[in-house]
Amino acid sequence: MTGMGVEVGAQAARSRALAVLRIRSRALAVALLPAAVAVVLLVGGSTGHIVGGHWGITRWIISVLAAIVLLAAAGIGLVVARSRPAVSPTVPIAEESAPDLYRMVRDLADRLDVPAPSAIALTPDCDSWLEDRTHPAHGPPPPEGRDEIRGARSVRGLSTQPRRAPSAPVLVIGSPFLWWMRVGELRAVLAPVVAGTGPSAHPDIAAARRFVRGLDAAVAVTSAPTRGPLSRTVLGGVGWVTRLLLRSCRGHAAEMERGVAAAAAERAQAVDYGLRIVAQEQVGLAYAGWDRLLTRVALPAWRMGRWPSRLDAGVVAALTELSRRDRLAEGFASRLGERPACDLLEEPGTVDEAASLLAARLFHGGPAESGPDWAPVSWQDYPDEVVDRKWRTDAARLHRVLDALGVRHSTDPAARDAEGPTLTRVMDHLSARPEDPDSADLAASCGDAYEAMGMTEDEDDTDLCLGNERTASLAAGLRAELAREEASAPAPAPVGGTEQQDPGRALWDDGLLPLFPLQPPRTGRELLADHVTAMVCCAAMDTAGAAPGLDWLDGPSLLVDGERAADLGPRVLTLVETGDSAPLRDWLRHLGVRPEKPVRLV
Repeated sequence: MTGMGVEVGAQAARSRALAVLRIRSRALAVALLPAAVAVVLLVGGSTGHIVGGHWGITRWIISVLAAIVLLAAAGIGLVVARSRPAVSPTVPIAEESAPDLYRMVRDLADRLDVPAPSAIALTPDCDSWLEDRTHPAHGPPPPEGRDEIRGARSVRGLSTQPRRAPSAPVLVIGSPFLWWMRVGELRAVLAPVVAGTGPSAHPDIAAARRFVRGLDAAVAVTSAPTRGPLSRTVLGGVGWVTRLLLRSCRGHAAEMERGVAAAAAERAQAVDYGLRIVAQEQVGLAYAGWDRLLTRVALPAWRMGRWPSRLDAGVVAALTELSRRDRLAEGFASRLGERPACDLLEEPGTVDEAASLLAARLFHGGPAESGPDWAPVSWQDYPDEVVDRKWRTDAARLHRVLDALGVRHSTDPAARDAEGPTLTRVMDHLSARPEDPDSADLAASCGDAYEAMGMTEDEDDTDLCLGNERTASLAAGLRAELAREEASAPAPAPVGGTEQQDPGRALWDDGLLPLFPLQPPRTGRELLADHVTAMVCCAAMDTAGAAPGLDWLDGPSLLVDGERAADLGPRVLTLVETGDSAPLRDWLRHLGVRPEKPVRLV
C-alpha cells in the first residue's frame, strides 16, 4: 500500500509538471508563430506561388512583426534565464564541520531509496525543507570569501557558498531542532523532508520548477524601481508577460508540489513511524519555546543594540524551564538525558552564534556584522548588559518626556534632591486627578505632546489616548521620543562597501529588513507601562538592593532576594490605567524601596 501511495503521488506530480511544461511550450509557439507565417510568405513569394495584389506589403508587415516578436521573446527569455531565483537566508554547514550530521542524512536517504541532499544549511526558524539551488547564479562564491549571512565573515567550521551549483536540493534544517531534539527525533522529523529528493530528481518536475522559479524571479526584477522611462516601459512589458505566464502556471505548480509532498510522506511512512509521532510533539514545543524566546528575551536585547549569541542554547533553557513549571510537560524533561542532535556538529557554539546573528537580521533588521553599537552578549552577561541598561535607558527617556511636558520634579520644592529623577515624580504625575477632559481636549493634549517632542499630528495614534489627559500626553510624548530616536539612528552600512556589492547576488535587500518582524509597534498603554516599570525597577535596584535578572520565558525580570518579583506588573497597570498609585506604593513600602530618592540613569 505504501508503494502504491508513493506511485500515485508521484504520478500526480508528474502530470502537473507536464501541464506546466505545456504552458511553456505554448508560449514558445506563440512567439514563433509570426516567424513561421513570415517564412511561409517569403518562401511562397520566392517560388512564385504567393505573388501579386497586396502580398508584397503583407510579407513586409509580417516579417517586421515576426522580428519584433522574436526580439521581445528573446529579451523575455533572457530576463527569465538571468534572473536569480530567491534563496532563503541560511547558515551553510560544510561536511567537515558536521560529518555525523551528513552521515545521518545520507543513511536516511539510503533507507528511503532517494538521492541524498547536496548540502545542509540551517535556518533560524522551526521548519525544515528542501531548496533547489541549481541556478548558475547560486554557484560561484561571493567576493572576499564571505558566506550567506549577507556578507558576514566566514567562521571556522562554516563553509561559504559552493563553487558550482549543486545537482540536488539543499536540506535546510531549523536550528532550534538541532538543540532541542534528540538524534532519533531529528531523524524522524527529517524523514519526509529527505524523501522529497526522489520526486525532485525527476526531469519533468525539475524542469517545471526551474520554469516557475525563473518566472517568479523575473517578476521580482521587473517590479524593482528603475530610473529611466524607457527602462520602465520595457520592464513593464516583460513583467506583464511573465505575470501572465505565472498566473497560468500557478494552479498546476501548486498541485505538483502537493503531489510531491504526498509521495514523500508516503515514502517516509516506513522509517521511524512511531518515533515520528513523538517527534512531532517536540516540533510544536520547540516552536512555542522559540517564539517565546525571540519575543520576550531576544527582542529587548536587539532593541538595545545587543544580540544574544546563543539563541539555540537558550531554547533548551526556556523549554527546560517550561517543563519545570508546567506539569503537563514533565515527561519532556526525561528526554534531556539522551544525545542531543547538536552533538552531530563539530562546533555547535560557532554554528549557534552564526544562526543567532542571522535571526537578528531576519527578525529585527540588525547589521550583518558586530560593531560598537551591535555587539554579541552572552546569557551570563545578559542581566547587566541588557536588562539593567534597558531599564535605565527607558527611565531616562521617561524623565526627558516629563521635562518636555513641563512636569515638576517634586510637589515639595524644599525637599532634598527635589530636582533628581525620582519615582515619586512619575507616580505623582500619573496619580494626580484633574477633571476628566472631553475627547476634544484629550486629542488636543496628544497633539500638544507631539508638538512638544518635535513630531506632527499625522503621526499620532489613537491608542495613545488612554482616557486621562496626563497619561495620554505622557504616552504620546514617549511614542514621539522613540520615533525620533529611531529616525536618527544610522542605517546598517553594507558590508564591504557599496562599491563591492553586487545587487544580483544579494540574498535580500537591506531596505526590506526585517523580513519577518516579530511584533507590531507597541501601543501607548504598553509603552507607558514599560517605562514606568523600568523606573520602578531602577528605584528598587538603587535603594532596596534588588538586581536585574533573566527569566527564560518572560525576559527581563526584577530579582528581590534572589526571587523574581512577579506581582509588579498589575500594580503598574493600575497606576497607568486608573491613576491609582496606592497598590504600587504599598508594594514599594513592603520591599523597602524609597521612591523619593533619585535613581541612576544612563
